[in-house]
Amino acid sequence: MTIAIDQAIQRKPLSFDEFLARYGGDNRYELIDGEVFDLEPTGPHEEVAAFITAKICVQIDTIGLPWFVLQRGLFRPFNIGMTAFRPDVAVVDRNELTKEPLWSEKSILTLGSSIKFVAEVVSSNWQNDYARKVEDYAVLGISEYWIADYAGLGGTRHIGKPKQPALSVCTLVDGEYEIQQFRGNQTIVSPTFPGLKLTAEQVLKADR
Repeated sequence: MTIAIDQAIQRKPLSFDEFLARYGGDNRYELIDGEVFDLEPTGPHEEVAAFITAKICVQIDTIGLPWFVLQRGLFRPFNIGMTAFRPDVAVVDRNELTKEPLWSEKSILTLGSSIKFVAEVVSSNWQNDYARKVEDYAVLGISEYWIADYAGLGGTRHIGKPKQPALSVCTLVDGEYEIQQFRGNQTIVSPTFPGLKLTAEQVLKADR
């Protein structure tokens, strides 16, 4: 009976407030339409996210922009139901934070305009990265979104066949993402950070 009750509780969609009370202090979970997802931060996953963060920080410092990199910060868009994303890497514009109602007290972002760049490192929940977030991040106006699939986990319609590691760069054009994929020694093209001189292999290498 206890098991059945526990399972019923788990199946019940969580509101944002319920999610925050249960999982707000643990950055390995995010909420999508009331369902809790484990981001599965394995060692290789974290290495890829850390590499992207390091290279982006250099670019921000070089250009002298009022931006900073937030890793696994909570992003709760007000216009998307019972959802709280936790991007692996997000570039935040300090100048926009004065418009954020929850930032000063709870370090929670709510506006797409606060985020200039976002990257997700793909885990077994790859459908969220390749489908749901492609739609939602575009609607929120985030100009550049990277999908770093270091293990080639995505579906064949997203990364082709045979499946292999790929970096998808999604660039916002007229409200929708145009997606360009990079593999191996191909040099990445980033509209937000044109000074990046990296190959897909350098970004996706998990065993540094």
